[in-house]
Amino acid sequence: MDQTVLNIIVVGLSFALYFAIAIWARAGSTSEFYAAGRGVNPVVNGMATAADWMSAASFISMAGLIAFVGYNNSSFLMGWTGGYVLMAMLLAPYLRKFGKFTVPEFIGDRFYSTKARVVGVICLIVISVTYVIGQMTGAGVAFSRFLELDQFWGLIIASAVVFVYAVLGGMKGITYTQVAQYVVLIIAYTIPAVFISLQLTGNAIPSLGLFSTMAEGTGGQGDYLLVTLDQLLVDLGFSAYTTGSTPWLMALFTLSLMIGTAGLPHVIIRFFTVPKVADARWSAGWALVFIALLYVTAPAVGAMARLNITEQFWPNGTDGAAVSVETIETDPDYNWMLTWQATGLLGWEDKNGDGLIQYYNDANPDMAAVAAENGWEGNELTNFNRDILVLANPEIANLPGWVIALIAAGGIAAALSTAAGLLLAISSAISHDLIKSVINPAISEKSELLAARISMAGAIVLATYLGLNPPGFAAQVVALAFGLAAATLFPALMMGIFSKRINAAGATWGMMAGLLVTCGYLFAYLGVFFIPGTAFLTADQYLFGIPPTHFGPIGALVNFAVAYAVSMATEEPPQEIKDLVESVRVPRGAGAAQAGH
Repeated sequence: MDQTVLNIIVVGLSFALYFAIAIWARAGSTSEFYAAGRGVNPVVNGMATAADWMSAASFISMAGLIAFVGYNNSSFLMGWTGGYVLMAMLLAPYLRKFGKFTVPEFIGDRFYSTKARVVGVICLIVISVTYVIGQMTGAGVAFSRFLELDQFWGLIIASAVVFVYAVLGGMKGITYTQVAQYVVLIIAYTIPAVFISLQLTGNAIPSLGLFSTMAEGTGGQGDYLLVTLDQLLVDLGFSAYTTGSTPWLMALFTLSLMIGTAGLPHVIIRFFTVPKVADARWSAGWALVFIALLYVTAPAVGAMARLNITEQFWPNGTDGAAVSVETIETDPDYNWMLTWQATGLLGWEDKNGDGLIQYYNDANPDMAAVAAENGWEGNELTNFNRDILVLANPEIANLPGWVIALIAAGGIAAALSTAAGLLLAISSAISHDLIKSVINPAISEKSELLAARISMAGAIVLATYLGLNPPGFAAQVVALAFGLAAATLFPALMMGIFSKRINAAGATWGMMAGLLVTCGYLFAYLGVFFIPGTAFLTADQYLFGIPPTHFGPIGALVNFAVAYAVSMATEEPPQEIKDLVESVRVPRGAGAAQAGH
């Protein structure tokens, strides 16, 4: 069967499943739309949270970034998982105890201020829109390859699918759809990894294969896989895979991802869907188990893919000749290159006309002498979009067609599951926190539900447009969203739960300061609203060498400092608010927190 037809069949069947669940679980009330009627089992919620969490950044992009950078990018793994523990321990149970639907609703009630609620809505929308750009980028990459479509039409199809099951089902539909998507994406991620680990090391468990010796018939037979990979990369002028650099920047980035994770509104709202406060903790525990299944596999996927790709360009070893253009064009083992070249996400050029494609680090001065001696005129792998690595992995390893189709369905499921959660967070913030709470408190439940669906549709259109011109690879764009969450919502939530002294003015000014400082830094280097060509500073002008993706903790410090200073200079919160904070901090029972408890 033709690979494209097989892809369409597998992806089409997964879509049919998502649509069927959306129709079955259609929300009939605002409680079901926002919080699934607060009746979701902790195990089910844990699986849905894992799918919500493991976005296109985790599934499609993270292994690619680890593969091409190595140890330094393990920050993604440490920051995201560490942040989830932070959220489970410090935020989830207390917010569930509070008993409301959304993060801005908690901020508005805790800080007894409509202004604080509105600023919370603005922060949530900025974070979620930035995050959803990464999901649309990932969905576009997946569709453009597996359905052999232009990326524009891939994004349109992805948007239409999300529209149907998210707008119809709300949180109730999204929850059960995400359970199905988790099953699809975890099978799709692990099966190719098992095959490739067996090929390279003979070990069926990828995370163990990463530290095993190379199998018989492989280039580094008898040597450890990581030793073989390190030597191969060093020979080509790249940094060794297992060495890191600038530890303080790595720590800063890990911290940004950790506290950003704990402030992500689309994940936090998942804990509002369970019946009891205790269930919020159990949900977090189950989610960590489900997330771990993918995250312990990702480093192996990245390392093994980098080894496979590099060896394909140097089939005779680094002492021999590079792969020829003729081989790429005629050898079935290299069909994946021609397929991905057609998407515009992979490219090569025979710069010196010798009929070979030399892949090496031409930016390394130590390689200049080697290049001159061999007549090389620069790295001839001119374009390798890192977001394609996981999706191309089964093709590179010559795995069966059904595995390639499965990874297509998994990549698309990962992007769409998180996009749906983000869009729900945006729509609930607009309809519930702006329209019902600020603009029109007398709005009927039916009209509020309609407003939620209309605002979600509008958010989908905006996300699709921004997904056409993203400011980086999927995981990099998502890292920017984490920085924004770290600088805005995380400090407000922490101070709201654990400090009785922070008042409305302090929280409002703190969030505004964190948002403005962080957005200013991002826009200065990445373009105003990420529009290409509008950046006015360059990478060599980073403040203390801090890249935009690492700036979240700086913004958080500004937020904490401003909130504390303003609160100390103004009146204390009313006594009923202090009683409310005390009530929230003692997570007993399932009901809403009560003042004076």
